[in-house]
Amino acid sequence: MIDGKVMVTGGAGYIGSHAVLALLDAGHQVVVVDNLVTGFDWAVDRRAALVQANVADDDAVRGAIREHGVRAILHFAGSVVVPESVSDPLKYYRNNTAASRSLIESAVAEGVAHFIFSSTAATYGTPERVPVAEGDPTVPINPYGMSKLMTEAMLRDVAAAHPINYAALRYFNVAGADPQGRSGQSTIGATHLIKIAVEAATGKRDAVGVYGTDFDTPDGTGVRDYIHVTDLAAAHVAALDLLVAEPGKSHILNAGYGRGFSVLEVLDAVDRITNRTIERRLEGRRAGDPAALVADNRAILATLDWTPKHADLDGIVRDALGWERVLAERGR
Repeated sequence: MIDGKVMVTGGAGYIGSHAVLALLDAGHQVVVVDNLVTGFDWAVDRRAALVQANVADDDAVRGAIREHGVRAILHFAGSVVVPESVSDPLKYYRNNTAASRSLIESAVAEGVAHFIFSSTAATYGTPERVPVAEGDPTVPINPYGMSKLMTEAMLRDVAAAHPINYAALRYFNVAGADPQGRSGQSTIGATHLIKIAVEAATGKRDAVGVYGTDFDTPDGTGVRDYIHVTDLAAAHVAALDLLVAEPGKSHILNAGYGRGFSVLEVLDAVDRITNRTIERRLEGRRAGDPAALVADNRAILATLDWTPKHADLDGIVRDALGWERVLAERGR
């Protein structure tokens, strides 16, 4: 167990709120820093402290680190929509890269020992092979992926110069919700496929857009590796444990299951679980979308004390649907 509190940036958002739950359930003390632009204060578990601030606000962040005795940071704050990054790249270099630089500088200045970064499979761009491994070329094809890769580079250089170690987890497609119904994806206008699909299945949307039917995949639609958000949150706790146990080592790890599903396969799963048929609207490809992204996850399984417990597409869909019912009960 870490000697001090854990700061979670973006802890009022989708993945961050699940990481907060996982940390608290494991016995850690947590302080959340979130500007609540896309996050929700009600999504932060009451066992955690909440500081409303931007991670680029050095005074606020450093003050929170000192006040709460923070020894580790889990960094989730940032912008995550690939097509938006293509149309507004400067937003992504500000929110993801520049803001991360400020946060890392604050961490170093205040003696934070451990840093976990939410990176992305988009750092690989269009991979030369599938599944893609951590040592494969990183050639992002969109500003989102590049903004994350630049932060990985900063962490590598900072860890070589200062007494801090890090883990960068390259997420594949995160989906689902806390099986206990404590948190889930609540963003209005979310762009994640399973979120969109369950909204369509519950009447919040008229249809689901299928962007690209001519990819070099078995059914022509994009193939992705979907990881349950609760498993991903558990991986962060395991990564923190490893950083504490081995303070001189840092890690870059794929966070996925090693199995891909096409867009149509996902929609078929939602149809199967809900016993209804979602309308599909076939559209052209979106800028910055590769045909397939599937994790070679052997490294994370070998490195962390982590075994996925929710690696089932139907189960992911069921939990996502369960969260839609929770939101409906709350009038959201």
